[in-house]
Amino acid sequence: MKISVPREIKNHEYRVGLVPHSVAELTHRGHEVFVESRAGAEIGFSDDDYIAAGAKILATAEETFAAGDLIVKVKEPQLHECARLKPNQTLFTYLHLAADKPQAEALMASGATCIAYETVTEPQGGLPLLRPMSEVAGRISVHVGATYLHKAFGGRGVLLGGVPGVAPGKVVILGGGVAGINAAQMAVGLHADVTVFDVNPHRLIEIDTAYGGRVKTAYSSKGAIADALKDADLVIGSVLIPGAAAPKLVTRDMLKTMKPGTVLVDIAIDQGGCFETSHATTHQEPIYLVDGIVHYCVANMPGAVARTSTLALNNATLPYVVKMATMGVSAALAADPHLRAGLNVCAGKITYKAVAEALHLAFAA
Repeated sequence: MKISVPREIKNHEYRVGLVPHSVAELTHRGHEVFVESRAGAEIGFSDDDYIAAGAKILATAEETFAAGDLIVKVKEPQLHECARLKPNQTLFTYLHLAADKPQAEALMASGATCIAYETVTEPQGGLPLLRPMSEVAGRISVHVGATYLHKAFGGRGVLLGGVPGVAPGKVVILGGGVAGINAAQMAVGLHADVTVFDVNPHRLIEIDTAYGGRVKTAYSSKGAIADALKDADLVIGSVLIPGAAAPKLVTRDMLKTMKPGTVLVDIAIDQGGCFETSHATTHQEPIYLVDGIVHYCVANMPGAVARTSTLALNNATLPYVVKMATMGVSAALAADPHLRAGLNVCAGKITYKAVAEALHLAFAA
């Protein structure tokens, strides 16, 4: 199979779909890999590294997209990238279509087969291709939250861990999934006062047991969240409904009850965000204020640590790329129901129910 790896073009996005070691695994199996020049250069993977792994370097995005049967990316394609896709091609990347109708319609118009990392499943019930980036985003969320609590950025001027004689900052984490647990781990490490909200009582028991009481747990109800926000210094939104738009757990009215300079970090922004006042930001301009509350809503948070993120993502995606390259995409989808769960767009139709419902588009089973 011919596999193409374009250079990512979103703001401050330096991740790459395949690293040289992944390319070597594919070329060793007899597949052709085409990599756009400098696709991995910003995170230490040179064109020479890819050539040594057996890849062919192409000068432009147009050439790279045209060369492959399977296009492996990281972030969702921009509209002009969607226009480069053909009906006989397969796109394998994060899509997050539930919050992006223009992209969904552009992918439908392309006729390409589009498989979303974030809805591929596993026998245990998890989301194996979303997990590594959720781990990274959860950990980053506490780093950036602690930074933007600095007074110079509009924050409250609170040190999350406090000091002897001064109480630690209060961190509220909405969602006890992979991102939320990783956020809690980092916040506990900084000696913050941490509370995790979730709707799954069993999950709350697991968190309580794992942290031996160092993390408080609470059932996620509107009233309980509203009460917690009044005293919070940092609020991390990490709720997830696979493939669907994120629920709005923090309303604009709730902001008025919060302390000025409180920081909101919306990990769910790729799925539309879980704060009513969220809108996507970039690493170049990461924050904005609403009613005195700092919002950090960068849509590609793991891109801040692009080398770590790329390596972690490749560990998860490579087995699926190998399977599709070896069996062919149609056969791989037919044989693996968990890969098939990642199919979001095919032959001009939306094939993932939650996406169709979120965008009010027809669903094709």
